[in-house]
Amino acid sequence: MPGERNLKTLLHDMTAELHEGVFVFCSLPEDQEIPAALRPVHIFHEREGTAFIVRRKEAEAAGIPYQFASRMITLTVHSSLEAIGFLAAITGRLAEAGISVNAVSAFYHDHLFVPEHRASEALHLLQNMSKQV
Repeated sequence: MPGERNLKTLLHDMTAELHEGVFVFCSLPEDQEIPAALRPVHIFHEREGTAFIVRRKEAEAAGIPYQFASRMITLTVHSSLEAIGFLAAITGRLAEAGISVNAVSAFYHDHLFVPEHRASEALHLLQNMSKQV
């Protein structure tokens, strides 16, 4: 089933789900494997190396340096990969509140990584967005 493309419907139907744990961004040289004990929620191969997002406790246990301690919020509406303006509306609202966000789009949902100390505020803003449509 294809995802939703209509912006108004996406904003109305979305719910924001805050995941347990703190997530961090890591990078390893391209010739170095991600340790098997790690369970990244996202992996991307960049020119500079393999970037991945993993729970902080896993990175620390493996001794892997990391940046951006964040909480993951999943927007549980099935958005189309071709939807126009959805992430712009979401990230724009968070930007207005001074909350940085790293957005990752997957096949079914969009996932937002926000600073861990601003996660509750971000969740509240997103829940209110959905109610206002």
